[in-house]
Amino acid sequence: MALSTPLQHVLRSRIVVRLLVTLAASACLGMLLLPIWQSEPLVLFLRLAVASLAALCAFSLFERWPRQLPAWIARWALQVVGVAIGLPGCLFLMYWLATPAGEPPFWQVADRAGGFLILAATGLLIAPWIALTALVRQKDAVARHQALAFELERSELSRQALDARLHLLQAQIEPHFLFNTLANVRALVAAGSPRAPSVLDSLIHYLRASLPVLHQQATLGSEIVLVQAYLELMQMRIPDRLAYRIEADPAARECVCPPMTLMTLVENAVRHGIDPCEQGGDIVVCVAREGSTCRVVVTDTGMGFDDQRTLGTGLASLKERLTLSCGDKARLVISANVPAGTTVIIELPWRPF
Repeated sequence: MALSTPLQHVLRSRIVVRLLVTLAASACLGMLLLPIWQSEPLVLFLRLAVASLAALCAFSLFERWPRQLPAWIARWALQVVGVAIGLPGCLFLMYWLATPAGEPPFWQVADRAGGFLILAATGLLIAPWIALTALVRQKDAVARHQALAFELERSELSRQALDARLHLLQAQIEPHFLFNTLANVRALVAAGSPRAPSVLDSLIHYLRASLPVLHQQATLGSEIVLVQAYLELMQMRIPDRLAYRIEADPAARECVCPPMTLMTLVENAVRHGIDPCEQGGDIVVCVAREGSTCRVVVTDTGMGFDDQRTLGTGLASLKERLTLSCGDKARLVISANVPAGTTVIIELPWRPF
């Protein structure tokens, strides 16, 4: 099976880095030995390069083979031993193959034996330390990779937990709107009101606007459509006690928001502001974009703000959903409306759909 592109890139990068470091180390070693070398400089650099590559091959081989090692053998030790054996072994093979036919072996020729010993001894002094350094860096890289993987996994789990909490809060709120609306329609139908068909039409409009929003990413534009349908329905129920106005900046309609954000504010204004008030009142919805912030203001002229009165679970759940969705970039403020009623303000970070 073919490797994925990112994994291929990582493996290729590691191979290229190892090759470059190996060749650079052999070149530096050759420069150090050049003053005492009695043969051709090209021969020196060539032999060092080939021997270094042989040591690299041994290092890479024992990195993965054998797959299972006895408990008393550490893989890093096997790699270092492989480097210590591979480098002089390759030098020995090169000197042996370079001996012309009919001539004595290189270890019987003083100059050639001396050259072999110099290269082998110097390589054995330097190559294992380079291998150990590479192992330490590799261990650090693996530790960093594992830490990043753990952090990514923890972030993903945290995100899933937040999503689950958000869906739970949303599931608690959705029936609240639907059942209240259906109860209002039922009362009108039971009373035999001739306006029942118009109310049912508005209910259908409301449900068509609300059901897609409940389980998908919402925008202030879709929230405004939902609020418009809801207020039409409520106005038919209490036409002499409810008036409303919606002012929406077109630039703010594409802003992403938690589902049912605007609907929660409007429904809260109807239930806790207009319904309990004998003379009813007005509801004004204003949505505008101010730079990198979208500002939502819902004002009613109903019962008014009371520090001792509980406004229900709607606003509390909405505040928690805003925190889960936007963090500290979202703000919800409740204040008294002068001369009567309540004003609720939400500030959201501008995030286009």
